[in-house]
Amino acid sequence: MTGSKSAALLVIDLPGEAATARLAGRLAALLRPRDVVALHGGLGTGKTSLVRAAIRTLGDGREVVPSPTFTLVQTYELPEFTLWHFDLFRIKAPEDAFELDIEEAFASGVSLIEWPDRLGQWLPAARLDIALSFAGPGRRATISGNGGWTARIAALDD
Repeated sequence: MTGSKSAALLVIDLPGEAATARLAGRLAALLRPRDVVALHGGLGTGKTSLVRAAIRTLGDGREVVPSPTFTLVQTYELPEFTLWHFDLFRIKAPEDAFELDIEEAFASGVSLIEWPDRLGQWLPAARLDIALSFAGPGRRATISGNGGWTARIAALDD
């Protein structure tokens, strides 16, 4: 895994699933209540893989981590906080997310959100953005953030 930095932007090449898991492990160590992580990228770019690895890092490693593609949200009661994994691909309007208790997640939990653009104006400005894209046989993570994330982004790199 190799990275480059400029201001509050970090680009990390992820040549395989192990590199994605390492990034997820570092992300998991930084998460705090009320954090929002917006995961951008097309189908198959590794958003769910990154979330699964982060949840396994925070849990006991044997955690079953289903994709919330059909349920839209999965929650995990962890020692430090409740982690909310949202997959908003199938919501029709930003307001539909309120039926998923997204306000509660933002108020006290940690929110990992796939397809965050579906929230429109309801996506919090204070968040970490991770854009995953294909890069040769692997993936590339372009990471930026604001709010409390500005100072924490450097810890995501090797």
